[in-house]
Amino acid sequence: MPEFRMIDTGPVRIRTAVEGTGPLVLMIHGFPESWYSWRHQLGPVAAAGFTAAAIDVRGYGGSDKPKLVEDYAMEHLVADIVAVADALQPGQPAILVGHDWGAPQVWNSALTRPDRFRAVAALSVPYTGVPTRPFTETFRHAFTNKGRFFYQEWFQEVGPAEEEAERNVRDFLRKFYYAISGDAPPGTWPTKAAGATLLEDMIDPDPFPAWLSAEDLDCYVAEFEASGFLGPISRYRNHERDFAWLQSFRDQRIEQPALFIGGTKDPATTGFGALPDPIGVMRPHVPLVEGHLLDGCGHWTQQERPEEVNERLIAWLKRLD
Repeated sequence: MPEFRMIDTGPVRIRTAVEGTGPLVLMIHGFPESWYSWRHQLGPVAAAGFTAAAIDVRGYGGSDKPKLVEDYAMEHLVADIVAVADALQPGQPAILVGHDWGAPQVWNSALTRPDRFRAVAALSVPYTGVPTRPFTETFRHAFTNKGRFFYQEWFQEVGPAEEEAERNVRDFLRKFYYAISGDAPPGTWPTKAAGATLLEDMIDPDPFPAWLSAEDLDCYVAEFEASGFLGPISRYRNHERDFAWLQSFRDQRIEQPALFIGGTKDPATTGFGALPDPIGVMRPHVPLVEGHLLDGCGHWTQQERPEEVNERLIAWLKRLD
């Protein structure tokens, strides 16, 4: 098991799992996960000669949980990442690895703080540059304004989404994890009308795919029953703030060495079908990116395919030196 440290960033304290010695590799999870989503990577990365560290993002698990929606803006999350890196290895540029919402966090950390991060790897979510409009405008044009359900619209109002998720955390996690996994057949993520709730028509599989054991699920359920979902879901309520903050970086690219690993069955990798070549789309914005697509892999990249992810990640890390 890794060692757990509480790192004071100033505004919040961030629980961090740490294992090994050597250059810092800092891992950032997505929604709805925790440091535990990196359980298959911490030991192997540490054994490869690195300090492997995985945080609970603010609002999750053992980290502090601010109460305001704006506390979860990307600018604050990037500041947390910088502070954790500074605490673990002051003055030494770190390497970042992120998945799901952790991917935009590490992309934007590398973009806005190139002095602090020497390389960046992301799983699931490609980087397509500084946005030209808030993502709320994008998904409302494609979904809401056409009467179609989109989960991020359901997340916009404080209260209903949290209540649905917290009513039965195990039920919520099982259905959400399964729906965008590589094991789910086409159509598992239901097409429904705007105004529906997230869990309407979602499938609870029996048995659950083997990549997430009953014990693994128990760990996640315990974390979210203790923390609630206000912080995790509030990440989705900051698109306009994130857009405004990033505009001053419009003329910059991510110039550091980069790695991307996605899945061919992951809607985040494929942009819900709009990105047939996600790695090619990235190259104008991340010219040094090395990319891999895992055939048949769904959204939970490092949990569904830990050996394949570790092989590619560790080989890339060793080439950085």
